[in-house]
Amino acid sequence: MPRSSTATTRSAADTAATGRARESSALIELRGVSRVYRLDGLAVAALSGVDLEVRAGEFVVVLGPSGSGKTTLLNLVGGLDAASEGEISVAGRSVTGASRGALAEFRRHTTCFIFQTFNLFPGLTALENVEFGAEAAGRKGAGSIARQRLEEVGLADRVDHFPHQLSGGEQQRVAIARALATGNPVLLADEPTGELDFRTGVSILDLLRGQATAGRAVLVVTHNREIARAADRVVELSSGRVVADGAPAGGRAPVTDLHW
Repeated sequence: MPRSSTATTRSAADTAATGRARESSALIELRGVSRVYRLDGLAVAALSGVDLEVRAGEFVVVLGPSGSGKTTLLNLVGGLDAASEGEISVAGRSVTGASRGALAEFRRHTTCFIFQTFNLFPGLTALENVEFGAEAAGRKGAGSIARQRLEEVGLADRVDHFPHQLSGGEQQRVAIARALATGNPVLLADEPTGELDFRTGVSILDLLRGQATAGRAVLVVTHNREIARAADRVVELSSGRVVADGAPAGGRAPVTDLHW
């Protein structure tokens, strides 16, 4: 039986949309993004006219000193803050002007955050904190996923410990395991090695690099220039503006070559 013209048109449209998606594998896109805060009647620009694109499979480090706008940038991409100007698109979804409900759904299924302040639930064990991340993203088998992620960050023997029973570095690793447990395509990390000793920090960076290799867009903000050597691209911020965007000087270094 011949197909109707409507079905043929729909099929052609679907094919064209698929082709466009394959052409543009950018998972994070910012166009002319600014964020202005008002403090005591004064306008303070945290970001000014930022353009940024991070593609699937890229490990990008945003580098800059304290107050340069790094965390603001991360919060905008993750839907935790709203831009004053410009357009933000993540995984093909516009974040600009989205409702609170839409942003909550977006955060559950699109991004995962590694916060500098951990944000663990004090009344939950390490395993339960990581399970929460998997369950919030709607993943089946949250318990087994959580155990696997905790093992990957070196905490297989600490799954039943509560946050107050863990060191700062161990809490950071729980936060990292929780983010990875979501399986979401965009990984955002705010100083992910800040509370870790050098050896553990290197292993975590290697794990994050592996997430990019697996097809995620990984965006890490840090003030540590040595970490930036392991990136595919380094975006430098100064006073809320992008002042450089390119490959690390001398090319990308293996994580095992880093020293700080």
